[in-house]
Amino acid sequence: MKRKSLLTTFVFFIITLSFTMEAQNNTDWPNLNRYRNANSKIGLPQKGEKRVVFMGNSITDFWIVSDSAFFSGKSYLDRGISGQTTPQMLVRFRQDVISLQPEVVVILAGINDIAGNTGPSTLEMIEDNFSSMVEIAHANGIKVVLSSVLPAYDFPWHPGMEPAEKVVKLNSWIKSYAESHNCVYLDYFTSMSDEKHALKSDLSTDGVHPNKAGYKVMEPLAEIAIQKALKLK
Repeated sequence: MKRKSLLTTFVFFIITLSFTMEAQNNTDWPNLNRYRNANSKIGLPQKGEKRVVFMGNSITDFWIVSDSAFFSGKSYLDRGISGQTTPQMLVRFRQDVISLQPEVVVILAGINDIAGNTGPSTLEMIEDNFSSMVEIAHANGIKVVLSSVLPAYDFPWHPGMEPAEKVVKLNSWIKSYAESHNCVYLDYFTSMSDEKHALKSDLSTDGVHPNKAGYKVMEPLAEIAIQKALKLK
């Protein structure tokens, strides 16, 4: 009963968020205002600082709330924005990544494109946006970690989209692209997927977003990928 109540609350939150996002999208589609002031206050990295920016959607956005200890005491910056798709991230990539001059960017994106959050999107369109972000990062001397999309069997806010196999196909492309373009592939999917290619029930309350247990699975994998990226030439 408790689990059902949590799911109901979360679905209500997502619906409320979607209305808020729609209003915001009419004035600032990529949501450049979200981190503009925070970015200006942070300034450039200190000498010897190995800054890492986590670029993503709600899964990244909620991470620092669900488990702030992961970010504490590290030069890790969370730049996730709930509901965002890869074209929105591409528009704000220069402000929220390049201008911060990190050593590494960890990109986790694509699930909201599959959900159609900003309109219909093909896998090729998503792949193009990934490629553009990587090219911009590399042109500015930033190493890239490309994360797999987390498993999802359905979307509470947009049911019937049948995302599971699309996620598998997109992850196959991300892995191949990473290997051929001097990026590190960060595989969350294998550790978090069940036999239906759904997010394991003990790692999420809604089948899309990790709970704290889910983030605890992700964190050591992210740490390993970041260390690999720092060693890239």
